[in-house]
Amino acid sequence: MNVYLTNRFLHFFAVIIAALCFLLLFIGGLVTSHQAGLSVPDWPTSFGWSMFTFPIKDWIGGIFFEHTHRLLATFVGFLILVQAFIWQFDFRGFWKRLLWVAVAGGAVYLIVNFFYLAADAFGSGLWALAATAAIPIFFCVLVLVFIIGAILSRDRDRIVRDAGNLMVRRLAWLVLLGVVLQGVLGGMTVLYYLPPTISSAHAGLAQAVFCLTMAIVMVTGKRWNQARPKRMERSRVGIRTLSLITVVAVFLQLMIGAVMRHTASGLSIPTFPFAPNGSLIPDFTSFGVTINFAHRAWAVVVTFLIFASAREVFRNYSKEKPLVVAMMLAVFLLGVQIVLGAIVIWTGKAITPATLHVSCGAAILGTMVYIMVLSRHWYAPRTMYLSDRTDQSDNKVVLVSAKRGRWQRVKKWTQHSAQ
Repeated sequence: MNVYLTNRFLHFFAVIIAALCFLLLFIGGLVTSHQAGLSVPDWPTSFGWSMFTFPIKDWIGGIFFEHTHRLLATFVGFLILVQAFIWQFDFRGFWKRLLWVAVAGGAVYLIVNFFYLAADAFGSGLWALAATAAIPIFFCVLVLVFIIGAILSRDRDRIVRDAGNLMVRRLAWLVLLGVVLQGVLGGMTVLYYLPPTISSAHAGLAQAVFCLTMAIVMVTGKRWNQARPKRMERSRVGIRTLSLITVVAVFLQLMIGAVMRHTASGLSIPTFPFAPNGSLIPDFTSFGVTINFAHRAWAVVVTFLIFASAREVFRNYSKEKPLVVAMMLAVFLLGVQIVLGAIVIWTGKAITPATLHVSCGAAILGTMVYIMVLSRHWYAPRTMYLSDRTDQSDNKVVLVSAKRGRWQRVKKWTQHSAQ
């Protein structure tokens, strides 16, 4: 098996997982918007049935959204498990092969069950659902082919050893841990009848897992390991720091929004932009009003931080196309998010804008994570020591220093710099 093709496969696999995680966030938003969290009142079964054999004719009302959410979550969890195994274990040795045979058995199990689901959908005339069921079948077959090909390949001992690295392995296992905890929290929300604390934690952890999958997509990309000297930032509070602070602020905003949604406080302040008393600051008469106002107030902080990050990128990194494009996308999504938030209030929490509001928030977080990871990969902080921010290739040390606002490239021999 060609190692380069394997690398491309692993990157493609990571992209698919990240995209499915985002889709899962959207469907989870639909579940909350339709108030369908308890439409299927048991877990892990569905009305006593296995989730794969639950009759499609009974997928009505809120059951459709909740049950679809569970099926997709199971499929995504399996793919994340396979990803962690691919990066951690090679294909040599009896026990490792036995482990991969067990994973292949899981893929076969999912193929059979999703094929049964597709056949049931065809029989019920639900063509769209049948076509959707074909997607997990395709990817499970792809996983199965990869496992069989890797076990039979002569280069099976090189596949993981050459393609893997410690960072990706740690991220892959961290994502797997997150998705396992996410499944447990999802079950607890049902078994304990949607307690706001657990439901909010379930929503917040979903955002964190999505961010980790985005990071894996980046570090497995072809451009990640391209030879590029790590340059020093151009300002004391550079894009490394600003993007990190912005990511934390956006995540806190999403957590406040999750608490607001799961405590039914979205309309505690029923007007926008002013409160019912005609002021920007409402009368704090309940917890719902407080959390709603906190969500609005923190949105101002997030807006300021995103614009500060944009100013830094456009001013000092205008030639870095990936950073500029990502920053433009973040600013655009911020504008869309503000409009969606207003529409949610004006329409009395209509399902479509409320769900899109949640999804757009996740998109903003993912975009800022991309900017943060990329900036920390390309640039070093100004406070680093000389030896930490140099590229000692070809017996030379390449430095980038700032003097009177201008950047100069200085070259010195390694022996001289070591003195």
